[in-house]
Amino acid sequence: MVTPETPHIFAGFGIELEYMIVHQDTLDVLPIADQLLTAAAGELTNDVERGAFEWSNELALHVIEMKTAGPAVNLAGLALGLQGEVTAMNRLLAPMNATLLPSAMHPWMDPYRETKLWPHGYRAVYKAYNRIFNCQGHGWSNLQSVHLNLAFNGDDEFGRLHAAIRLLLPILPALAASSPFVEGRATGLLDNRLEFYRHNQQRIPSLTGAIIPETVYTRHQYEETILQRNYRDIAPHDPDGILQNEWLNSRGAIARFERSAIEIRTLDIQECPAADLAIITAIVFVLRALAAERWNSFETQKAVPVTPLSDILLTTIRDADQARIKNADYLRLFGINAPTITAGELWQHLAEETVPAEIDTRVALDHLLTHGPLARRILKAAGENPDRASLSTLYEQLRNCLAKGEMFA
Repeated sequence: MVTPETPHIFAGFGIELEYMIVHQDTLDVLPIADQLLTAAAGELTNDVERGAFEWSNELALHVIEMKTAGPAVNLAGLALGLQGEVTAMNRLLAPMNATLLPSAMHPWMDPYRETKLWPHGYRAVYKAYNRIFNCQGHGWSNLQSVHLNLAFNGDDEFGRLHAAIRLLLPILPALAASSPFVEGRATGLLDNRLEFYRHNQQRIPSLTGAIIPETVYTRHQYEETILQRNYRDIAPHDPDGILQNEWLNSRGAIARFERSAIEIRTLDIQECPAADLAIITAIVFVLRALAAERWNSFETQKAVPVTPLSDILLTTIRDADQARIKNADYLRLFGINAPTITAGELWQHLAEETVPAEIDTRVALDHLLTHGPLARRILKAAGENPDRASLSTLYEQLRNCLAKGEMFA
């Protein structure tokens, strides 16, 4: 059903950015999101409305979210606006000897010792998750991401958008990976956040599936194939029905029918909003091309199964831009006739084909395409086996990048 008040495909964008609150001097996590929101609102609250933007709490008490207040009609200017929200948050945090820190995982946090969960409003949901999954680990309390909500209006637009997003999900870490360190060491993966996310609900595997959503392209199919199974599988663990909601679905992109949007959840947070918006803008232009059947038909896109997409995703979680894509059928979906290229080379091709040179985030995007995702730049700056002092110095630079709205070298 098409509804006139709902934005059409690529005419409404919701963006959510999550940051860590840390001690100004030590950069250790500081669980004071409630104090920040109280300082902003004048009273304890879960959400603060600030014109075009909102602030809100997250599961972990040291994480804060800023987001667009409803769907934005375009992406231009959002990087500057969100940078202003960073400045406003840091101004309120300064008297608390605290500051915001970017990147998708804290590099030395011990979640079993340092995690504190949000204890105020909405806590019934958080308590239910904690009881079922134990939210003390990295997979729950040390994950900072970007959520991109893309509007659709009716089943046809939903199907086209969902088909396009499924194809792009496997290569998003090639641009967005920003989490190479866990508990002070480089693990060999560039997107540790997404690796932890893949496993954080393994007690009930149907909730995350293979991260790549199934081949369903109508609301009826989606509810029958994904949501109803989620609700059945969680029911024995959720006797009060607290979690019987479409946000229970934890795939890499989830349908939010209540707000007529698909939410992409596989993006690590970057060093500043300009970098996040550069990635988001590139994603939107590529999705537009796919939905318009630039390289292949909608029917071809719909037929791509989960497994080959999941296989590519696992390689980009590990190697990001340097992951070698050896699936020629996948490459042909983007108009490339070659047996193998890297994910970074694929993004170079997609940016050249779809992203205009004059957009306000093009300089930041070119920086990413030239120097690699933030995780690779962090590893290069850290060198071999960095000690805690070296990591502290490095993440101080990242803190400053966020405060100033600058790209990391």
